[in-house]
Amino acid sequence: MGKEDLVSNNPLRALGLEKIEEGEGRCAGLVMARAGLGKTAILVQIALDSMLRNNKVLHVSIGEGVEKTRIWYDDILKLMDQEKKIKGFPELAADVMQHRMIMTFKESGFNAAILEERMADMVQQDIFKPACLVIDGFDFTAPESESSLHELKDLMEKNDLQMIWFSAVCHRDDTRVSANGVPAPCHKVDSFFDTVLLISPEDNALKLKTLKCPAACSLGAGKFLLLDPATMLIKQA
Repeated sequence: MGKEDLVSNNPLRALGLEKIEEGEGRCAGLVMARAGLGKTAILVQIALDSMLRNNKVLHVSIGEGVEKTRIWYDDILKLMDQEKKIKGFPELAADVMQHRMIMTFKESGFNAAILEERMADMVQQDIFKPACLVIDGFDFTAPESESSLHELKDLMEKNDLQMIWFSAVCHRDDTRVSANGVPAPCHKVDSFFDTVLLISPEDNALKLKTLKCPAACSLGAGKFLLLDPATMLIKQA
């Protein structure tokens, strides 16, 4: 399988992400799951899909080091190769990784202003100008989380980012949900997101459910993709 086939046959096409990055608006996305169920694996696959379409992705990891984040990308790409037998895999992998930048923050050291300053330095020095921003580990339980989200949305518009994706941990014993079914702690900021995905183990399967999705999404709210529980690769339902 070649690069074009990887892109066209990716189950993520059902979310319509490529239409957003081709100029049909912007998307703020969220991946939710209980702890340890694979949120980072989904964010990495979304980022890789964008990178395979030659878009630059800035992956912001809060509370994790650069090497651990890099390993996620290496491992997911290797699993994709094992499954799909990618033509010229070493060269393709090296080329794709040129479209990614990893930036790490301590949990107490992240805020929108610092991120914007570091991004501005990269852009002004012509080092890296992302089209997609991934933020893994954002604390939605912090008192200032809602105001931080609005600051990040302003950053998205000022820097002409097409997509921004977050991850969030939900808990089985917290039954609070928004009208769209978005669980706590994100139920009160439901309106910030255009797309919300929930990793849900049910019916002897691991489902990636769409709680919210934009018009470009062909799945529709409440529909789902499947996850391979052994690899966490996204599959068609």
